[in-house]
Amino acid sequence: MSKSKSESKRYKLEAPDGGWGILVCIGMALPFTSALAALPSFGLVFGDFLKSIGAETSAMAIITSAFFSAMSFAGLFSGSLFQRFGMRQIGVLGGVLYFLGTGLQVFATSTMDLLVAFSLIQGLAFGLMVPTCYTTFNHYFVKNRVMWMSFAQTLIGLGSMLYPIVMQKLMQMYGFRGCLLILTGINAHAIFGMLVMHPVEWHMRKVPIEEDEQELKPLPATQEPSKPTTVVVRVQPETPMKVNKEEPTFQAPDPVVDRRLSHAEEQMLKVISRRASSITSLGNWSGPVVVSDASPQMMHSLQASRRQSVAISSSVTPGQEPPVPAKKTWIRTIVDFLDLTLLKKPIYVNIVLGITFALYSDITFFTMQPVYLFELGYSRPDTATIIAIGAAADLSSRIFLAVTAVCIQVPSRYIYLAGAVLTVFARFVFNGITEFTGMACITAVIGFLRTWLHVPLPLVFADYLSKERFATGYGLFMFTQGNAMFLIGPIVGFIRDKTKNYLLVFHILNGFMILCAVPWVIEVLIVKFRRRNKIERNNVDHEETETQNQASSSPMAH
Repeated sequence: MSKSKSESKRYKLEAPDGGWGILVCIGMALPFTSALAALPSFGLVFGDFLKSIGAETSAMAIITSAFFSAMSFAGLFSGSLFQRFGMRQIGVLGGVLYFLGTGLQVFATSTMDLLVAFSLIQGLAFGLMVPTCYTTFNHYFVKNRVMWMSFAQTLIGLGSMLYPIVMQKLMQMYGFRGCLLILTGINAHAIFGMLVMHPVEWHMRKVPIEEDEQELKPLPATQEPSKPTTVVVRVQPETPMKVNKEEPTFQAPDPVVDRRLSHAEEQMLKVISRRASSITSLGNWSGPVVVSDASPQMMHSLQASRRQSVAISSSVTPGQEPPVPAKKTWIRTIVDFLDLTLLKKPIYVNIVLGITFALYSDITFFTMQPVYLFELGYSRPDTATIIAIGAAADLSSRIFLAVTAVCIQVPSRYIYLAGAVLTVFARFVFNGITEFTGMACITAVIGFLRTWLHVPLPLVFADYLSKERFATGYGLFMFTQGNAMFLIGPIVGFIRDKTKNYLLVFHILNGFMILCAVPWVIEVLIVKFRRRNKIERNNVDHEETETQNQASSSPMAH
């Protein structure tokens, strides 16, 4: 008796939300520390070398901009490469290229050598590793993404805090080329970081299905397999709820209940219907389907989608060939290959452009800050100390986000918007400070706010995009951001070389940060205004319906 019960017991697979996912966070921190910490310290490591070969500030801007351009092209094709060769394999390839790019910098003698080794090879490598890390992270963590992303970013912040100090010590002890040789060995750990990016299927948790969970019985079919298979449908609450204009408006499933569904209920029904349709449209499925977290609306939607699937498949007679799909044009093939239909969504475009401008402003600011401090007369140890103070504030902010994410759930995009707005004001204060103490304090403030621009960045896309479109959607953002930096970077560097005025450049960078904050604030106001008008319109329609029902029932009462 107990044996039959154990055999009939069913399980469902869930994301680990921990376990091996902790190693995924550590593996993500290794290449991100090497790349993101190297950019602010680029002038610290390569400043004397570029000055010795006669390169100006524009060369530094071109090298860093070319890095992001190469990264963008790799990110654009990462989604397609994942489907063809596997996500982990592409990540390991990126780790190997990143290691080789650092090794080639040891032999650099000109700006062109740095463009090839740092910008091209390491840019392509980092462009392959970034979507690998973020996509794997989204597969492993579902319930507490902000907390675990903050944990991973805390490790990155800790490495970024120590990076400039370590580079300064290595430069003093071993010189420029000896420092790069040791850095090559450090960056080899990026390969290890990519090796731990196991497919989530290897570490899924088996959770027993409770007895009170509903089971959807299969419809009768003409031919049933000898060993039916059980399909477990897991409806995840974090699925982004996006409105599709072509979808119908759902009404209350019970005709006795005379009310309209709320906006949130309609969106949930639409998401459930799409998930059910994608599951039951696999053909004439005749095995049992176990629905986890199912509601009556889910059961109704799943049964309706199932009946539609069976009706469509049964409409084709045995002797009749299925219709041949129309051949795609080359333009349509490119659109589908790169998922360019995302560009038709105004909110996605606003997210991409806003983060692109904010990232360019942030990265260029911290890249130019060491050179600006040298111009003010700061010594190399003082400059390294100020950079380390900013990194320490960044680290404390990451810990702060990780702790608060456990207690307070704030949308990732609101965190990013708050960071952009506050950074604008902090930068204005920065431009008026020259002494060491004030410079250290304002750098700490900007470093603290920098976390709010980097930690929630992938989560902004994860909240808006579905898991299936995250890799292509994030790759499209990387392509846009990298090419924007490649086009804008040399212009800003040219302005700096002609004017010899760093404060003018910092004001321009602050203007780019404003281009992120203002459109996002406008979008928030527009969305809230439309939502309020829709609620008021639904309430008016509901009142009119009740009035008509009362008027129609009053003659029958007499």
